[in-house]
Amino acid sequence: MNFEHLIQINDPENPLVESMTRDQLWQGLLYRVEDPLPFLPGLEACTILERSADTVLRALDFGPAKIHDRVTLADHHWVRFDIQPSESHPGGSLTITIEEPEPSFLFLRFAYRTTLASNPNSEERAYIEYVKSAYHQSDVDCVRLIRTLAAGGLIQ
Repeated sequence: MNFEHLIQINDPENPLVESMTRDQLWQGLLYRVEDPLPFLPGLEACTILERSADTVLRALDFGPAKIHDRVTLADHHWVRFDIQPSESHPGGSLTITIEEPEPSFLFLRFAYRTTLASNPNSEERAYIEYVKSAYHQSDVDCVRLIRTLAAGGLIQ
């Protein structure tokens, strides 16, 4: 299954939406890489196994499920989480891209690639819709948390 959606971050035409800078948004995404616990319900621990300039290997402990992922970064543009297939997870990826179609209009594009069926039957379709809904809600929560971090001065 491939699933993408956008969340608008800035809307200069709406004074009720607190604007963020591209750098604040990027710092929020880096925060998610370094400390994913507030972003991933059920996550008990995250251990950084290896780090390079544009890659982080992590071990995520969800209690009964242990997951390893590779996080790849393109500075101030996108971050991709590639989950390594294992007995407890079939693998997949999430790419979060910062988009700015016009100055001051910022969006995050969330693009999921999973092993879920591409041509599902009716029962699988219901499950896939549930998964999409859960991903969307998780992404809304991610943006809310980044906004909270920015408002609290934890990201600049």
